[in-house]
Amino acid sequence: MKKSIFTLLLLSMVSGQWSVVNAQVSEFRPGIVADGVNYALPRTGVRADVTVRKITYTPGEFARYAERYLHMKDVNPEAQTYYEIDRINIYQYGEPDTLKYYTVKLKDKTVAPLVQLTDAGLMVAINTNVPLNTPEVPKPTSTHNQLNGHQYFTSEILAAASSSKMAELVAQEIMDIRESKNSIRRGQVESMPKDGASMRIVLGELDQQEAALLQLFTGWRDTTTTTESYSIMPDGDIQKAVFFRFSTKLGLLDDDDVAGMPYYISIRDQHTVPLPTEAELKKRKINGVVYNMASVADVKIFSAEATIYDKDLPFPQFGTIDVLAPTLFGKDATTSVIFNHATGTIQQINK
Repeated sequence: MKKSIFTLLLLSMVSGQWSVVNAQVSEFRPGIVADGVNYALPRTGVRADVTVRKITYTPGEFARYAERYLHMKDVNPEAQTYYEIDRINIYQYGEPDTLKYYTVKLKDKTVAPLVQLTDAGLMVAINTNVPLNTPEVPKPTSTHNQLNGHQYFTSEILAAASSSKMAELVAQEIMDIRESKNSIRRGQVESMPKDGASMRIVLGELDQQEAALLQLFTGWRDTTTTTESYSIMPDGDIQKAVFFRFSTKLGLLDDDDVAGMPYYISIRDQHTVPLPTEAELKKRKINGVVYNMASVADVKIFSAEATIYDKDLPFPQFGTIDVLAPTLFGKDATTSVIFNHATGTIQQINK
């Protein structure tokens, strides 16, 4: 979403407050110039920001000796790259509905409205200013987790004639570090640290040495995260449409790439707003500020393994419109209205 803008027309002061006129609102027709504020009501879609973590595993140079010298049975000696879904942020967004353009027209001898719009022309607020809290797509991140175990090699390790002997000596060094840490904690060393702070420093250095040497067996994992956005704008009920695909070997894929497991989306209108009849539509007078009355729909996102999202959300394209009475915005009124710019529904009215 782009940042909001203010539309101010023929501003004047009434009792120290900005006031909205007794506004006449008519359907917007391209090419017709009106002394007023053109705005749009939105139709609403669903967007998912899917953040995926790519994990690159590099085995340690002594990985094949991990079980023999350290009794570690789960160390993989082969390099590996795989993907995991880190998180999925799901939210609604609005875009102008081409069937719902309107104009707040000004009558003579009245003050003009202070109307906050998005850059796309969606109504945000009247007679007040509100921040637009739009979700930010997470930025890519990366971590490199390799430690330098070689800096802790003793002369005996460096002189070893084979990788097997070197691995044995490194494993023995790890055991000696662990024994030293236990002795310090028990107070069984000749030169004990003078105080608790000194002890923490010494133990921290030993922990670092152990981790670096141990990584020569267990290896390390580097990670990168990236985020892709997927969106859908429903015109009616949607039954099990492929939203995106994911593979633990390849990451996020196009919705038609069968190498990935599909994640589906279903949207089902629950008809919570009665729709007007044809006769009621013919009698309807657009005389006021038009807003959306959204119908609630059940939105479900799921795979063959689990449901990751199931929530009721408002969709104006499934509902109808209504009009705020012009009397709310008389010359001496101080009424302010806040709209949900994603759905065009009223969020708050203050008189």
